[in-house]
Amino acid sequence: MHEHTHDHEHCHEHDHTHTHSPEHDKAVINRLNRAIGHLEAVRTMVEEGRDCSEVLIQIAAVRSAINNVGKFILKEHISHCVVDAVETGDQQCLSDLEDAINKFIK
Repeated sequence: MHEHTHDHEHCHEHDHTHTHSPEHDKAVINRLNRAIGHLEAVRTMVEEGRDCSEVLIQIAAVRSAINNVGKFILKEHISHCVVDAVETGDQQCLSDLEDAINKFIK
């Protein structure tokens, strides 16, 4: 038997009040701001009547930025919450993760 400590709340509490380090939160916010910037550029391009192919390329950048935010959050979730869920046998957390992944990759 081993003992471990984490500085955040765990998935098995099912209250979805995770706490993350300020560095993690800042990284997520920076990535979100990047995605928002790309999306605002799409709106501006449409307002300016830019070429459709240029708009589509910018939309691809929005999609990529959003996917990168999701991957970053997923990696953090797996390395902390899911590891703890596996160690404690919390099947609900694992089921919740499966549902989230299925929605994320649609």
